[in-house]
Amino acid sequence: MKFVSLLITLITLALVPPAAFAETANSAPRLILQITVDQLRGDLPGRYADRYGEGGFRYLLEKGTHYSNAHHQHSNLETIVGHVVLATGAFPSAHGMVANVWMNRETGEVGYAIEDTAYDMVGLKGGVDKKSEIDPTQAAAKSGGRSPRAILTSTFSDELAVATAGRAKIFGVSVKDRGAVSLAGHAGKAFWFSKKTGEFASSTYYYEQYPGWVKEWNGKRLAGSYEGKSWELLQDRSKYVYRDTDDRPYETALPGYGRVFPHPFGKKDNKLFYTLLTLSPVGDELTLDFAKSLIENEQLGQDDVPDYLAISFSSTDYAGHIFGIASLESEDNMLRLDRTLADLFGYVDKKIGLKNILIVLSADHGAPEAPEYMASLGMDVGRLTPSTYDATPAVEALKKRFGIGKELIKMYKHPYVYLDHNVIREKGLDLAEVEGALAEELMKFDGIALAVSSSDLRSGRLPEAPMIQQIRRNFHPKRSGDIYLVQEPYWFLYSEESVPLCTIHGSPWRYDTYVPIIFAGAGVPAQRIDRLVHPVDIASTLSACVGAKPPSAAAGEPLLEVLKR
Repeated sequence: MKFVSLLITLITLALVPPAAFAETANSAPRLILQITVDQLRGDLPGRYADRYGEGGFRYLLEKGTHYSNAHHQHSNLETIVGHVVLATGAFPSAHGMVANVWMNRETGEVGYAIEDTAYDMVGLKGGVDKKSEIDPTQAAAKSGGRSPRAILTSTFSDELAVATAGRAKIFGVSVKDRGAVSLAGHAGKAFWFSKKTGEFASSTYYYEQYPGWVKEWNGKRLAGSYEGKSWELLQDRSKYVYRDTDDRPYETALPGYGRVFPHPFGKKDNKLFYTLLTLSPVGDELTLDFAKSLIENEQLGQDDVPDYLAISFSSTDYAGHIFGIASLESEDNMLRLDRTLADLFGYVDKKIGLKNILIVLSADHGAPEAPEYMASLGMDVGRLTPSTYDATPAVEALKKRFGIGKELIKMYKHPYVYLDHNVIREKGLDLAEVEGALAEELMKFDGIALAVSSSDLRSGRLPEAPMIQQIRRNFHPKRSGDIYLVQEPYWFLYSEESVPLCTIHGSPWRYDTYVPIIFAGAGVPAQRIDRLVHPVDIASTLSACVGAKPPSAAAGEPLLEVLKR
């Protein structure tokens, strides 16, 4: 009977236009607070729940609508890709952000997804902000300019601006520039943390000069106050699940930071000082403090027009990359993130009232455990560098077959192999034939599960297998490379410039696609939903909640349990 009742309810809800829910609700939320936790795999919020405090994850899990079975549907689970999926409700094949970096076929140069040379970083004309030693994807950037113009579709925040005739205040904040720019959309304003200055920065796409409150916040030099301090355990070591795994040889040991607690930040004159802050929970704490100042000074949620604030917390991603998900550092980071969320929710409750705020928390991607960790459990795994494949005997033989005496593989930029089209044209070869032959050969390599040519993706000849569908959703004809590589589970693929990170995501396997989706506040009922849902559903759900049309390429459906609020 319960099933029949639920089925009738769902059918009834499905027959009502989504906008009607916003129209019949007591009131639209004054603030939509979209929280993205970078690399928060779907099982992690509940893993340490017995040690959470009040008001953070506990509030979300006990008071909100928790979708426990949410998975991304595209194949390249990287930061910009997933963030733009959350922002647009569209797949990479439509929104265009197929990877953190890709090669421009017209220039032959590799570009960073959100770099825009038409703009500068505010106060840094023609310059380049410090390139992170831990974030090699930014190494492709040649200027400090950032903008959302490479995002090819509208975002939810753009549609909110349209629906409110530009009256909605729209902001994105993150340690990572791509975390802030993506969610702020084309109509909003974005701020991110500069690892050169320890300040929050923006670009001239948004501002010619910083508002007074931003100058005031930066003038506090809050990041500098961590000089001489360390990242230490929040609780007694005996309480931690991973208390005995604090020193493993495959973790990344940065100079002066080390692999074991405590992790010292060192002196401000150390070129890594501000970077090290972001590799700890301090990065999230700084993001929160800046977001509080933004809420106060921009007067978010203080009138009947719904405002929008996207906060992307990055420390979970950095801790996972450096130390691995199954590590003492990642565990402590989760406990500290819980406190950060509780602080944020307490602050907005005091300023605006949680009943007036619609909160949604999700993630851009999940992540695997380190290959060495899985090897200790008996799995056959390893680390791969496809940029070296051109010189292998198998590829050399293939080149000889085609009469190619030069490099055929121009580069590997995750997840794509790029071929040298000039060489292929010089020899009068058919690109599709070369792609297909090389893809077939690459699938014989250890650790490679699948190699799919772009020509095959264009042709429509491929079977409708689930993983092929994921790769097709990631394919954009003007931006994708020539061959998409998929590693076997828990094998890692590296681009040539990558530092030796402990953990790398970016595969179509379930550990990378698995993320939480939790809505809370604004009358959202307390419930756990175990049916399969997808992050592309979030943007359409938010649009329905405020009576806006869905983003231009939104592929998801509104989540009915949230709309029933």
